[in-house]
Amino acid sequence: MMHLLIAASGTGGHIFPALAVAQQLTEGEIHWLGVPDRLEQVLIRPHYPLHTITVSGFQGRPGLHSLKILQRLIFATRRVRQLIQEHRIEAVFTTGGYIAAPAILAARWAGIPVVLHESNAIPGKVTRLLARLCTQVAVGLPDAAQYLPRRKTRWTSTPVRENFLTPQPLDFPIPEDAPLLVIVGGSQGAVGVNQLVRACAPAWLATGAYLVHLTGDRDPDVDRLTHPHYFPLPFCENMAGLMQRATLAIGRSGAGTLTELAITHTPAVLIPYPFAAEDHQYYNAMAMVNAGAGIVFRQEDLAIATLETTVLDLLKDPQKLATMAQQAGTLAVPDSAAQLAQMLRDLTRP
Repeated sequence: MMHLLIAASGTGGHIFPALAVAQQLTEGEIHWLGVPDRLEQVLIRPHYPLHTITVSGFQGRPGLHSLKILQRLIFATRRVRQLIQEHRIEAVFTTGGYIAAPAILAARWAGIPVVLHESNAIPGKVTRLLARLCTQVAVGLPDAAQYLPRRKTRWTSTPVRENFLTPQPLDFPIPEDAPLLVIVGGSQGAVGVNQLVRACAPAWLATGAYLVHLTGDRDPDVDRLTHPHYFPLPFCENMAGLMQRATLAIGRSGAGTLTELAITHTPAVLIPYPFAAEDHQYYNAMAMVNAGAGIVFRQEDLAIATLETTVLDLLKDPQKLATMAQQAGTLAVPDSAAQLAQMLRDLTRP
């Protein structure tokens, strides 16, 4: 039996791919590394033993706060090393972010293999800094490979949960022949996108389209728009069924969202988060655009009239939507989670 430590924390973009890999490793004993008060407390605790550490990323200019962050990193690395010893961990799998740093360092210290998965087109700072210490690096988008050690890096795409790979029922009373627009801002929603969508929605609804709008739980105007074909909700458990049914998606371009769009062959209008580190969401979106599967707008330059007209034009052109959907599928790797699981098995076999 493999004893594996998974380090994935914070957002759905980090946690869901790791969960997909964990679901493949039914023969293993899995422990999970996270931090307090983040999404893993809800998503992981019911399924796997969850161990938490206190760690944060280096932000801004060096100063006294940097020393505190470094001290936390040292303590966190020691704690992960203890976990590795206590639970006889044979390998570490991480999806990046600042929690990856103590996980990678502790694995190197313990002399066990570590696999790092980077889902974004522009790898994060931790990935670029510590990839050389990893046994294997997997990337979600081919463009990321140019920033990483060539001999260790392999394109696997980004894993999705198993329910995305089989047809799922739709939980909304939407006629089969009606266009469905799905608005998704990521696991925490996107107030900026929500405001644009609500301004455009009356024109879209007038065409007979239905809207499922995942608003997140931080939108003060969530009740401003009401319509019998408009369904606002903070989060959707059945994202697979929703994406499979969608005619068009509108929203952010986190790597996890893009992977789900690719797997479900869903065309998209993408509005990258303008404050993402190193503008990585824009470069993620360009992968869809270059494949002919998406349209991208900068939020700061996007007028309500432009978004409204763009979506209306797409709804009037089913052939274009069909072509975009087909092209989205060219970015999909349905067995990504299985590939990563096999990589971990191969590294831990005697």
